[in-house]
Amino acid sequence: MDDFQKKILDKLQAQCSRREYCRNDVYTKALKALEGRQDAAMEVVDALVAEKYVDDLRYASAFAREKSSLSGWGKVKIGYMLSAKGISRETVAKAMEEIDAEAAGSRMESVILAKFRLIADDPQAKIKLLKFALSRGYQYDDVKSYVEELFRKNSEK
Repeated sequence: MDDFQKKILDKLQAQCSRREYCRNDVYTKALKALEGRQDAAMEVVDALVAEKYVDDLRYASAFAREKSSLSGWGKVKIGYMLSAKGISRETVAKAMEEIDAEAAGSRMESVILAKFRLIADDPQAKIKLLKFALSRGYQYDDVKSYVEELFRKNSEK
């Protein structure tokens, strides 16, 4: 590893110690910093992985927890976004196990309820709620049953 690579390695170590990055993100940063030298970028990434600065499982778990609890995303969207970052299916599956199913269900309900309050008078409210919840990455069966229950309760009032 030459001096320029070591400089880039030090810079990326500092970034990785502040927040989680996946292997693909770090590779992209290294490739850009090393002006397209793929072998050199891969060498830097391998060093970061060996020193435990980069760990896809740790990144995927943190991403899944954060997007589920703070952003209100469902498992489908989280899985899709992690896959888009080049993270393996096995790693994504392990990360999904860390999402609390009960808390995710209550978040889904609160997200849908908040949207329902905004569009309750719209004649297409049911369809809009379904599309909204599906775009947030929630399972169709869960969304459909909750939306049906919500409209049933609302019609009884």
